[in-house]
Amino acid sequence: MSAVPAVVLVGPMGVGKSTVGRLLAERLGVGYRDTDEDIVAEQGRSIAEIFVDEGEPAFRAIEKRAVHTALAEHDGVLALGGGAILDADTRALLAGQRVVYLSMEVDEAVKRTGLNVARPLLAVNPRKQWRELMEARRHLYEEVATAVVATDGRTPEEVTQVALDALELKEA
Repeated sequence: MSAVPAVVLVGPMGVGKSTVGRLLAERLGVGYRDTDEDIVAEQGRSIAEIFVDEGEPAFRAIEKRAVHTALAEHDGVLALGGGAILDADTRALLAGQRVVYLSMEVDEAVKRTGLNVARPLLAVNPRKQWRELMEARRHLYEEVATAVVATDGRTPEEVTQVALDALELKEA
């Protein structure tokens, strides 16, 4: 018997999936799980190190396994890494689930992520690379989303409330 997450959060790096995910889990009275944290724990190294040591394709394979495992096992709030939706099998697994796409505009993204070395896909020109990533991914986030919640100018608490309202979920 597989579990079904109460809510799955998707969106770009730095949008606040981890923060909002923990708040959502607390308000719903369920557990919280982050597939990026699962990967780091399993691999014993950071995601940036995996990118550098093995490359993006190897990381995406590790990520796909972690996401599929978490989707099958976790019945609380689940946050997926920013690129998890690139995989067609993962998108298929998200069909019919409660998925919230946390969105933000480029200026907000640059403020939040800056030149963080832990973000290997934004290492050279963050603003340009962010735009390119979002052009490639936005339609995929929207494709899997039950609800889209803009995070710009909102506190994590406000984003959490908007997500609860959008999904018509009752707090525990």
